[in-house]
Amino acid sequence: MEALGRLFDISIALAPVDLATAGMTGKRVSMKHCSGISIVLLYGAGTDGDDPVPSLQQHTASSGGTSADLTVLDHLYHKAEATLDGDETWTKATQTNAAILTAIADHAQVQKIYVIEVAAEQLDAGYEYISVNQADLSNNAQLAAAIYIMHGLAVQRAPANMAAPLS
Repeated sequence: MEALGRLFDISIALAPVDLATAGMTGKRVSMKHCSGISIVLLYGAGTDGDDPVPSLQQHTASSGGTSADLTVLDHLYHKAEATLDGDETWTKATQTNAAILTAIADHAQVQKIYVIEVAAEQLDAGYEYISVNQADLSNNAQLAAAIYIMHGLAVQRAPANMAAPLS
């Protein structure tokens, strides 16, 4: 069996967008079928002072329902360089638990990958869905996108037989 469906599943979090023209409201994803989700955010280089500040939310339903800040963001891992080319190593950034990342200084001007880990047990009672958002940075162009990688799958199946990540 291949890794997709056995070890992980993938879903869109934020479709590519220019953060100078719009913020990104993340798609919701269910945590009912996995023990954790790695949120992978990809950012292009932008303008000084436009450091990305993603935020996390939890939800009681796949749409509508009750939404609340998910205040579990105490660290993330990142790679950053003028041009990402595969020779970067991971750096851990820490902060006090919050729903919004404290900006990492001088990250606006470089390409970067952020990875935020969320475990299913970190959600409050009654919440089964999460989403990641990114505010409009409003200055010069800075492209961004994000995906969810669900891991610790409750049921392992061939990719074509997997439940939709929102179900």
